Amino acid sequence: MSTPRRKALITGASAGIGATFARQLAAQGHDLLLVARRGDRLQSLADELSGRHQVQCEVLSVDLTRVDASATVMAHLDKLGWHIDFLVNNAGLSGHTKFAQTPWSQVGGEMQLMMTALTELTHRIAPGMIERRWGRIINVSSLAALSPPGESLLYSAIKSYVLVLSQSLDMEFKPHGVHVTALCPGFTHSEFHDVMGTRNIANHLPGILWQQPDAVVKEALAAVMAGKPVCVPGWVNKLLAAIMRPTPLWLGYRLGKAFNPFK
Repeated sequence: MSTPRRKALITGASAGIGATFARQLAAQGHDLLLVARRGDRLQSLADELSGRHQVQCEVLSVDLTRVDASATVMAHLDKLGWHIDFLVNNAGLSGHTKFAQTPWSQVGGEMQLMMTALTELTHRIAPGMIERRWGRIINVSSLAALSPPGESLLYSAIKSYVLVLSQSLDMEFKPHGVHVTALCPGFTHSEFHDVMGTRNIANHLPGILWQQPDAVVKEALAAVMAGKPVCVPGWVNKLLAAIMRPTPLWLGYRLGKAFNPFK
């Protein structure tokens, strides 16, 4: 009797880092549920991966800025009869206007997408992982979470939440065989800057600051399998993180675990 393939859920899977996670996990033999708004992109990717790697690729077109989106995802998983072994919370966006000048609908949408949906999906899926004594969760944060605060940078505040939440959950889940890793990439070649309207700014940055999605995802997957709670990919980003953050991440993690009030 063959062993069932592990099942992976990837949000923001239609392009960039999300699509790269899909390609690398499919190559490792995972069945996939790809989630994003652009259903045509998802289906094209699913067809490519199922044909190349003989894995099952399902797609769900849903806008994760909607408050009912996570429930929609879970209902789709129930319909498929799937439990998720590998969760990648990758979906994200960033505004480029001042906080007070940005409509609340946009501000709330960013928070819903990158904080609430991420947290809700993790909360709904993690208990099954804990029960089965195996699971891997990657939450995509950012190198911005490690940088000093900047004017109007809601994105940095949100990604700081993702970083701290991921470390806290890793402390809770790891004794049950579930690893949680916050991925903190720097500048990565993708459509992100085109969608956000910041391509002109990005084009003026030195080439040494940039990474390819393949390298970022490869390092992230190795980190979560090794049980590392934080992954800063690339030596340039590691150097920048060390300069920007006086307390080393590994030391902060150990101190937080040692002073756990729920012990």
